[in-house]
Amino acid sequence: MRTPPRAEPPHPPKPVRLAPLDLLGLGLLGIRTRKLRAALSALGISIGIATLVVVTGIPASSQRALMAQLTALGTNMLQVQPVPDQKPPVLIPETATDMVARIGPVTVASAVANTHASVHRSDRVDSADYSGLPVLAARNNLLKAVNGTVQSGRFLSASTDRLPTAVLGSVAASRLGFTRVTPGGPAPQIYVNGRWFTVIGILAKTPLSPDLDRAVLVGWQAARAQLKFDGHPTVIYVKAREDSIEAVRDVLPATVYPQLPGLVQVSRPSDALAAKRATQTTLSVLFLGLAGVALLVGGIGVANTMVVSVLERRREIGLRRALGASRGQIRGQFLTESVVLSALGGLAGTVMGILATAGYAVWQGWPVVVPPAAAVGGFGGAVLVGMVAGVYPSVRAARLTPTEALASG
Repeated sequence: MRTPPRAEPPHPPKPVRLAPLDLLGLGLLGIRTRKLRAALSALGISIGIATLVVVTGIPASSQRALMAQLTALGTNMLQVQPVPDQKPPVLIPETATDMVARIGPVTVASAVANTHASVHRSDRVDSADYSGLPVLAARNNLLKAVNGTVQSGRFLSASTDRLPTAVLGSVAASRLGFTRVTPGGPAPQIYVNGRWFTVIGILAKTPLSPDLDRAVLVGWQAARAQLKFDGHPTVIYVKAREDSIEAVRDVLPATVYPQLPGLVQVSRPSDALAAKRATQTTLSVLFLGLAGVALLVGGIGVANTMVVSVLERRREIGLRRALGASRGQIRGQFLTESVVLSALGGLAGTVMGILATAGYAVWQGWPVVVPPAAAVGGFGGAVLVGMVAGVYPSVRAARLTPTEALASG
């Protein structure tokens, strides 16, 4: 008689793998059912992220305004001129300005040259009355090189370079009796080396190059044609990238006067450059420290909320485990809830931080600067904090057995 085959015990059913959208729905379940607690928890992380954005955005806006003020002091400017009192005088080559402009980090190169001409208010005044006003041939891009501005009228240009036109420094204009140049009105004239020159502009004060305040500036080609100017620059003004200013300074003498570089002197970088670099380093370290503390506080708040949530929802955990939910699904549910909670708080905090930064910067008259790293990093940091903060509560929830969870509920 045949023994019937022994029936194999049924395999326990495999838990259903949850799709990402299903997992997200489970994560949102606790948020939807406990809206007030979720809102308060998200508020905690949002305040942390908003603080992160504000403590980086507002100082960054202030720093940008400060950096602009320091840059206006000439942090990226150098002046090149011959060593004085040389016998015979050192003549900078006519091509020196163009050679300097070819140096990689140089952004602007311009020049002026003393024409040794005399200037008078008219042809009927004593020649000694205006002896302290030098007449300088100037390149058309001079204002860019010295951060200069025109108070009234206009500056020299390609269209006026060969014409007998002049622009007066602020002190020169006052001594010559001119206060402003009126567009469309009668053009004032001055007498330079026996020739009439039309005044087309008056400069505002140039604190970076005070010598220009006392100067009468004429076009480079007009000086050659009418004042017998020989074309050799007297002073070359150079602007370069701040991070390369020292390297540019080192190569300028050999570039300007290759034969004897020692006969050319170059101004040293402004003390404001050192102050600017020190300010940038100090503020950057401070911002990172404040942002880290703010993010840590928000993360602790989320972790605390999730631990309390696990304690309050033990019955729900036990019921789901009794219905076949695996430990991995329980972990995924609470971890997703923690991440979603932090992401919502991070998004709200980023928006609040940007609005607060923009409002304060506008009120102070600063440029609005929100570092992209702060905005993106704030939101990303919130999500990361949510993941870290949710690990322990989710693992704790998954360890509960159905009977344990239901009995303690």
